[in-house]
Parts: sequence; C-alpha cells; structure tokens
Amino acid sequence: MKTTNILAIGNSFSRDATAYLHSVCKSMGIPVHVVNLYIGGCSLERHWSNIERGERAYQYQENGVVTDRYAGIAEILHSRPWDFIVTQQASHDSGWPDTYEPFAGLLADYLRREAPQARICLQQTWAYEPDSDHSAFIRYHRDQQEMYERSRACYRAIAEKYQLLLIPCGDVIQNIRKHPEFRPAEGGITICRDGFHMHFLYGRYALACTWAGTLLHAPVGECPYIPECCETDETADRKLLAVIREEAAVLCKEG
Repeated sequence: MKTTNILAIGNSFSRDATAYLHSVCKSMGIPVHVVNLYIGGCSLERHWSNIERGERAYQYQENGVVTDRYAGIAEILHSRPWDFIVTQQASHDSGWPDTYEPFAGLLADYLRREAPQARICLQQTWAYEPDSDHSAFIRYHRDQQEMYERSRACYRAIAEKYQLLLIPCGDVIQNIRKHPEFRPAEGGITICRDGFHMHFLYGRYALACTWAGTLLHAPVGECPYIPECCETDETADRKLLAVIREEAAVLCKEG
C-alpha cells in the first residue's frame, strides 16, 4: 500500500493534531508519513512572512516525534511528494475574518504552485475552555460558544473561498464537550490540558482520529490504537476513547 505523505504547517495546535496521527493510522494498517512544522502561536500572516523571507525557523516534528532540526517551508515542501498539506490560523485570531486575508489566499496559491499534486487543507481549530486564562480569550468575551461560532464561520468561509478541505477538529471537540464524561461541572474531565491546548491523551487522540477520518476516510470508529503519554503517567480510559471515536467518526462521515 502506498504511503500517504501529510505535511502540517502550523503551531502547537498542529502539534496536538499530529502527535498520534502516525500511530493511529498505523494501527488501522494505513501507512503515512507525517511532518509538522512548528512555531508556537504562528499565524497565517507569519507563515507567509516566513515564506517571503526564507526563514528556517520551524521545528521539524516527524511521525509524532519532536526533533532538534529546524527548517524552512520551501525546503520541506520540496523534500517529498506531499499528498496533503494542512495549515491553520493561530487560535487567538481564528474568529476574526480580517486576520485571514490576504495571507490565506497567498498561501493557497503558493502551495498549489510548489506542490501541485497535494490537496491543500485547513484544520478548524477549537474554542478555549470557559475558565481558560489565555490572554486573547477576552477578545471573545471569555465565552466558549462565541469563540467556537466565530472561528467556525471564518474557517468555513475561507475553505469555501479557496476550495480547501476543512478538517473539522473544532466541531469534533465541541461535540465531545457535550458528553457528561467531558463536562467538569458534571464530574467529567476537560478535553484541554491547560484551557486551550489539547489533553495529552484524549484531546490529541480526538484530533488524530479526525484527521485520519477526514483525509484518509479511515474507519476511526473502530480504531484500535490506545494512546500512551510520555508527559504524564496517566492511563487512557477506554470508555472515554470510545466516546471520542464515535464523535470523530460521525463528523468525518458527514463531511
């Protein structure tokens, strides 16, 4: 079976998404090669500036493994025939339409020109937790639903305008939050680890399943992979993983 090459040009949110993607796909017999180019908090505007300046400022993360290598977008873009290239807006700017342009269009044109064989995609980022202390959350009146709705509308509009495949991570995370198991007020846990980044086990697993289902049409509802976290000694609860798989499978099927 041919290996599918997936490149993310992002930040810590794409790090969350790609941490388990290789392992999730491997568990279902789907060979992938996953690279994430990481700069913390990187926006679409900064990605475009880095391209123009030829900046080699991205930490190179391969198949979920963080490395000491730093690289530029052009270098990695031409290193192999990518099947999918995924980018995203910085989460704090995700609900503000004017932050996407002209950078989304410039990026889409550049990526299609330099990697014409690749499908260009957007990761829909997610809203923060209601008690998040992120400094930019005040821009959304510290309202999770407002942030979710504003960012969702922006991502959908940009994806439609530039014919980009949208990975509905924000929708999946918001649906997971409807389950009592993931509602802290009802005795559940939070899907985030710090109010905005994903939980090392459950949040990252949810994103990996969503990417696998959207990009590869993988049967994520039956994914056998059980995540293990080197950052904590927490063991994954299989019942919680089942809730996550179900939500990811439903939205990927709808998409």
